[in-house]
Amino acid sequence: MDNHVLSQRPALHAEQVLIKAMLAGSFPPGSVLPGERSLAAQLGVTRPTLREVLQRLERDGWITIRHGKATVVNDFWRDGGLNVLSALVRYGEQLPDGFIPNLLEVRLALAPAYTRAAVTRSAAVVAELLNRSDDLDDVPEAFAAFDWQLHRTLTICSGNPIYTLILNGFAGFYEQMARLYFAQPEARASSRSFYAALRGAALSGDAGEAERVARQVLAESIALWQSGAARYHWEER
Repeated sequence: MDNHVLSQRPALHAEQVLIKAMLAGSFPPGSVLPGERSLAAQLGVTRPTLREVLQRLERDGWITIRHGKATVVNDFWRDGGLNVLSALVRYGEQLPDGFIPNLLEVRLALAPAYTRAAVTRSAAVVAELLNRSDDLDDVPEAFAAFDWQLHRTLTICSGNPIYTLILNGFAGFYEQMARLYFAQPEARASSRSFYAALRGAALSGDAGEAERVARQVLAESIALWQSGAARYHWEER
């Protein structure tokens, strides 16, 4: 195995332990981390490795390093960046309350815009992909995989790579959540209608209609998640 990969394992392990502890409230915002020597011993890493980890955590907004003083734990919701979102996704068993509804609301704000842009720029590509929705097996796994492919294609076709970077940050987690969502028959029915309506808008080159149907189905998805079995299955994880 690559020596670089092996050398990164202690740092990655230490980073994961610290992030999980902060998410679980063991190190709440405003608290301080143990001293460097003590913390390195607790994590089973060398002090240089710990310093590397702490520098990464500070870069991402988890902590503030104060030279000569204790390291302070930040409020990651206020001080964190996109890497904090990625960490929240990776350590999904520690997701804060309200994370998924908040994430769905952000998706509702973004997806209609990139859907409109995608149909404006690449309607034929969007329509061609949506033709495959007719053959989807009526099972959660098929819908989850297709929905991920659709939204990723829409972000790429939008011409704004930032949309794709944001979406890619949720790879894996997206389908995991979607499989629970699409376990509801009404969720699959809602998306079938959406795929058909979006294909019609793409075939006619109607970007405004594409935006409208995207906004409608995404608003429905929030209601279905909040009222349906998917939410309870996720909370039981």
